[in-house]
Amino acid sequence: MAETSGQQAPQVPSEIAGMSFEEALEELRLIVGRLESGEGQLDQAIDAYERGAQLKAHCEAKLREAQAKIEKIALGPDGTARSEPFEGS
Repeated sequence: MAETSGQQAPQVPSEIAGMSFEEALEELRLIVGRLESGEGQLDQAIDAYERGAQLKAHCEAKLREAQAKIEKIALGPDGTARSEPFEGS
């Protein structure tokens, strides 16, 4: 899947795919904090950046899923507002 910037989205490992939005976002915040502080070696920073990109992609996917659920709840087939049970994963 391509992002709007023309770059391809990073592959998300199964361990990240199994995370909740909140878990992934918290780890992403920790990575950003470490990168901003300049902690660690260059190789570690590159690895952290790559994992951060994977976490970001996972969070974006979770947000798109949530948006689709909200839209399903908000509009009926005729365009009028309605609510129906979500058949989620």
